[in-house]
Amino acid sequence: MSEDHHPSELHDPSSKERGIYTWHHPIWQKLTTRYPELGHAMLFYGKQGCGKQQFSLQFAKWVLCLNKPTSHDLNDSTMIQTACGQCKSCHWFDADTHPQVKQISADFDEKKQSYSAIKIDQIRELNDFIQQTVDGWRVVVIHQADKMNIASSNALLKTLEEPGDRVLMILVSDAMLQLSATIRSRVQQYALDRITISQAQQFLSENKLPTSENPKEFNADEQQIALALAHYMPLKAQDILNSPWFAKRVEFAQAWINLVKYKQQPMRFANDWLKALDFKALMMMLRFNLQDMTAYKLQQAIQQSDLDIADLQQYYSLEQLFDLDHAFNQVPKQLAQNVQSALIFEQLCMQLMNVDGVSAEYR
Repeated sequence: MSEDHHPSELHDPSSKERGIYTWHHPIWQKLTTRYPELGHAMLFYGKQGCGKQQFSLQFAKWVLCLNKPTSHDLNDSTMIQTACGQCKSCHWFDADTHPQVKQISADFDEKKQSYSAIKIDQIRELNDFIQQTVDGWRVVVIHQADKMNIASSNALLKTLEEPGDRVLMILVSDAMLQLSATIRSRVQQYALDRITISQAQQFLSENKLPTSENPKEFNADEQQIALALAHYMPLKAQDILNSPWFAKRVEFAQAWINLVKYKQQPMRFANDWLKALDFKALMMMLRFNLQDMTAYKLQQAIQQSDLDIADLQQYYSLEQLFDLDHAFNQVPKQLAQNVQSALIFEQLCMQLMNVDGVSAEYR
């Protein structure tokens, strides 16, 4: 999934009301102290779960704010400038009705679990907006900017070359290298995923409240596992902890071991787990287990220390794990071809049973 930590945050009003994360303070201060000499285009990029979506919205709101007070963040001794939240501009922004803000994003297909391309017509609509004669700033935010196709990228280049006065264009991306080199050369680039392990751990320990979907209180070891799975991106780790599948990982791994050890029915295994969790959750667990099994084979560190990866991996050769990984990577293509998710999972479970002939040298 390409977004900060969830596509719905784009339309979640609360994402505009939260503060600035501690790990973003240095960049925030750098930008706000330069105001109004901001330049005309910025790229905020970083791994999923670093908070770049929120940062981009908060910064757009601050630029447009009519009363920029100095706020004190209790989690940091630094004084930072934030939007007031009270002026008419802030109210318009929070209601998604600001006449001087234009947001563009790729459409997310829940079934296919992927984004469509940002089309040229979406970029062309910017021209009329940018050419408006208004007092104050006009701000454009392009979410999932790396999803622009060649035509839309070329159209954006023309806009970047003639941006107009007091126009700020903000590009947000999980995969900045997928943007054209020419676009990258036209924008200021800011990495928002430079987060220390201690910052990530502190955030998770302070924001691990149980949810209605997952009421369990997680201990420090489980929080550490979530952080490892999320590559130490705090918001993604928080989502992982709050996901129903996280608490079922041990049960799933043991059921997988039983499947191959006792030659159980793969279709029954598939049906039982499709009833217990949704397809996306099952794919997440399967992916993380495959990663750990491969890491174990290669004598690398595993992420899920609470699972019996040593027992599970012994039933597969490294070549078989690579074959499973290849099958897993074909899932998005199958979903795009409208293959039923239940059928895809059943086929994967059949392949999980393909463990005959593993020689001792591979175990």
